[in-house]
Amino acid sequence: MIKDNSAAIGSEISVLRWRSLLFVPAHVPRYVETARKRGADGVILDLEDSVPQDQKGEARRQLSKSVAKVAGERTSVLVRVNRGFRALAADLDAAVMAGVDALVLPKTDSAEWVLEIANAVSELERERNLPLGRIRFLAQIETPGALQRLAAIALAHPRMVAMALGPEDFSAAVGGSPEFDLLLAPNLSVLFAARAAGLLPLGFVGSIGEFSDSDKLREAATRARRLGFVGALAIHPTQVAIFNEAFSPSAQELEWAHRVVAAQTDSSAKGRGAFALDGKMVDAPVIRRAREIIALGPQAELDV
Repeated sequence: MIKDNSAAIGSEISVLRWRSLLFVPAHVPRYVETARKRGADGVILDLEDSVPQDQKGEARRQLSKSVAKVAGERTSVLVRVNRGFRALAADLDAAVMAGVDALVLPKTDSAEWVLEIANAVSELERERNLPLGRIRFLAQIETPGALQRLAAIALAHPRMVAMALGPEDFSAAVGGSPEFDLLLAPNLSVLFAARAAGLLPLGFVGSIGEFSDSDKLREAATRARRLGFVGALAIHPTQVAIFNEAFSPSAQELEWAHRVVAAQTDSSAKGRGAFALDGKMVDAPVIRRAREIIALGPQAELDV
């Protein structure tokens, strides 16, 4: 287990803002060139499903240039690796570099798998004189078996920062269609496990492939935020703006949250833990919610 940087990683999770993470095929230069301009909080350079087998090698060779092109002051850079051992080894060799903030681990089905990847990444970081533990993990849950091990996966390693259900792969694995009735329960399971472990829960209840119906997507993302999700993965640029809006608090919510925090400061100075605001009792869970709303607001709010 990595101990060197786990405390620092944990402190970053509380302010990490991933309302939208946009998948970009790493082998298509024109998509990589424009990715940073799409407004996503993070860009996922994909080496997995969106890259044909015969082009994966070239995608890896170009990865360092691709990372440099999408990196920005407020844009996280993620790389989705492949699942098979040989492909994964090649992906890690290409992806563990300065500028990469996280790896997206597809078809994550056990804590042991996460640990194996974490150990490999640590070896590469040491060999390359990179900060130990800086590269974090976003685990995609895409099989019914993984649902039985969510708690262990979420707590597998300090590098874990987020979890998301892969709706298309999960639905295929159970022989169903990526629709609300099938996806609600597994999405909630991922949400609960992520929250219990202090990770970011990402996703919405529906198919990630449906990007043409903006109203339907906006409704699904808005519902997801009400459930407790903080962002979602996008496969098309048109989804980014919808997710950024849906997973951002409104002006009214931010105003309320700031008043809660201000009242809590005043209450603490008077030696009181709980207090009343707008005719309602405010205690620790409400204060935590207020602080999370502030953290999900504009970047300028994060210093509060």
